[in-house]
Amino acid sequence: MADPYQTLGVSRTASEADIKKAYRKLAKELHPDRNKDNPKAAEKFSQVTNAYDLLNDKDKRARFDRGEIDGDGNPTSPFGYGGGFGGATGPRPGAGGSGGFRQQFDFGGEGADMSDIFEGMFGGAGRGGFSGSFGGFGRGRSAAKGANTAYALRVPFVDAATLSPQRITLGDGKTIDLKLPAGVESGTQMRLGGKGEPGPGGAGDAIITIEVVPHAFFTRDGDDVRLDLPISLTEAVLGGQVKVPTVERPVMLTVPKGTSSGKTLRLKGKGFHKKDGGRGDQLITLMIDIPADDAALQRFATEWPDGRNPRAAMGV
Repeated sequence: MADPYQTLGVSRTASEADIKKAYRKLAKELHPDRNKDNPKAAEKFSQVTNAYDLLNDKDKRARFDRGEIDGDGNPTSPFGYGGGFGGATGPRPGAGGSGGFRQQFDFGGEGADMSDIFEGMFGGAGRGGFSGSFGGFGRGRSAAKGANTAYALRVPFVDAATLSPQRITLGDGKTIDLKLPAGVESGTQMRLGGKGEPGPGGAGDAIITIEVVPHAFFTRDGDDVRLDLPISLTEAVLGGQVKVPTVERPVMLTVPKGTSSGKTLRLKGKGFHKKDGGRGDQLITLMIDIPADDAALQRFATEWPDGRNPRAAMGV
């Protein structure tokens, strides 16, 4: 089992931000899409994902630091691996002799009745109460769950913004429709319990890492969506209604008269779904598109007596 701190290359005192930063860096380097000719990268990607999954959970991290669970998240044995006490030799407890637990262990030359010791530790289990099976105590770790399985899911920008369900085929061949969480972004992880590798203690989990695919003209700014929208000179000068694409469907937008390039308008509630409810907005920056080599426009510009200096505010 690997030490999750070593797997991510961070110290035991690393902050949550440091752990997340280290994971994203490694996940980007080891992503299966970037290492199609390197099968070991997928294995390392899974190890890095499992390490992050443990350390990103405050309870699991604390339990690991206390030695209660191992790097795979499985409980550790109270007495190592149940192979005896303090290097004692001879028949194992309950293997024979009177009283079930009256085997002699060397403690300073005096034989000790171990049933008395355990009776005191466990509140009067009684002589012979741990005979034979030893009450299930000290027999080693519980049955281990199967390994987690790592998946990388590329989600279209528009689907991420609208939380459209994503169809994914798991390793067992089953196909499910995955519901995306609010606030989803590249690096978001989703866990499907019991969808990993089988094991004696039950199946592990499927860990799905999301990558939001960039869009041709939409960009993300926090929970907002930004768009540079070309408009004609006529639309800028005279104003009017223009059709604008959004992550859901086109809408009509009013362009004010005398609009200059760079003016930003806002469409409420047309952005990404927020983790705490509600949605971001769509911010539309108007960009005047001037045709090249237009004779009529060139004549107009020549005859138009605009003596302003639009750069005067810059001191030039």
